[in-house]
Amino acid sequence: MKKTYYHLGFGSMERKWLVPLVASSVVSLTIFVLATIHFGSSTQEPNYEVLPLKTAYDSGGQFLESDVVQIPVRGLPTPPRIAYLISGTKGDSQRMRRTLQALYHPRNHYLLHLDLEAPPRERIELAKYVKTEPTFMEANNVHVVGKANLVTYKGPTMIACTLHAVAILLKQSKEWDWFINLSASDYPLVTQDDLLHVFSYLPKDLNFIEHTSDIGWKLYQRAKPIIIDPGLYQSKKSDVFWATQHRAVPSSFKLFTGSAWVVLTRTFLEFCIWGWDNLPRTVLMYYTNFISSPEGYFHTVVCNSQEFQNTTINHDLHFIKWDTPPKQHPMSLSSNHFEEMMQSGAPFARKFPKDDPVLDKIDKELLGRSDGQFTPGGWCTRTGSRDPCATRGDPTVLRPGPGSKRLEGLLLKLLAPENFRDKQCK
Repeated sequence: MKKTYYHLGFGSMERKWLVPLVASSVVSLTIFVLATIHFGSSTQEPNYEVLPLKTAYDSGGQFLESDVVQIPVRGLPTPPRIAYLISGTKGDSQRMRRTLQALYHPRNHYLLHLDLEAPPRERIELAKYVKTEPTFMEANNVHVVGKANLVTYKGPTMIACTLHAVAILLKQSKEWDWFINLSASDYPLVTQDDLLHVFSYLPKDLNFIEHTSDIGWKLYQRAKPIIIDPGLYQSKKSDVFWATQHRAVPSSFKLFTGSAWVVLTRTFLEFCIWGWDNLPRTVLMYYTNFISSPEGYFHTVVCNSQEFQNTTINHDLHFIKWDTPPKQHPMSLSSNHFEEMMQSGAPFARKFPKDDPVLDKIDKELLGRSDGQFTPGGWCTRTGSRDPCATRGDPTVLRPGPGSKRLEGLLLKLLAPENFRDKQCK
């Protein structure tokens, strides 16, 4: 059987459902490139609503909201909505609060989960902040998981917690388009106006997940061993138990592994949760006894499904720095990595030490965010450094800045025909 490739704008398609997707992709990306190239050439007509599309920096690197170029809103796509899961453990509540403030936009949905290792007091303080913040109360789009899950490092409870969060977000709203999972040690490198602006021009069936079928040593140290995660049965955290038996590699599906951080579409996650096909349940039962299941479950499901494997980009949209040779954990990021982070075009980075000075540098130079405040944007206009949300605007009006150009560059590179073929599930 001839192999089918999914290209954005090039190549032939054998599956009829891909034809309109490719056509819309070409049109969307063309409009996007033209819009960003011709910022200064747009002409305003009378009675047009206008949208600032460019944010300038002064000579000192300060984030400015003045001197923007405006173009008509008419004809621009409606910004999508993102559903975020922000996870943490004992001592992470303040870090989660800071990440939430940096990520917040009234169009999005946010679910915060402090696992059972965190003391009740910490969870109550986080929930109290969410319930008393006027901005959250107005939009009603931030929630804290009240009945927390016990999460064992490397165990299947990690993927169980993620699936639980997805189910909650699916129940809470029918409007979000992509799901993004972050930890307390993650931080954004672009504003939400940047992210929503760029994603407005993407087909809404594109998944971003780093994956590979070349699992190497993981075949014998993770796939074949059988483990039991006590977190599935107990209320106190402990390490996983190893069984003496080993199992064969499954024959009904091919194993994939990769990064635990994902940007997944609502359609794919409904496929995983609602289960109109048996594949997600079959794979989940296998990963119940798998070490580091978050590094394999979604990857194996998406790459074994003909419906989704050709709409999946092999990138997790994170900047992650590894030692050479790679160790079990990535390097901790610092100010020494700032330029590399910015040049990567990635919208997120990890992992950051708690309260590292590089976070302040990101706030000041990339997000325009003041300490303890929300990242400003089209919905939130600042009048001074101490009051970034003095004026509320329309959440559908975005004010993307230089971060949108960096992210655009990364996505255009990933979606280029010569690169896309190499990034499919193999």
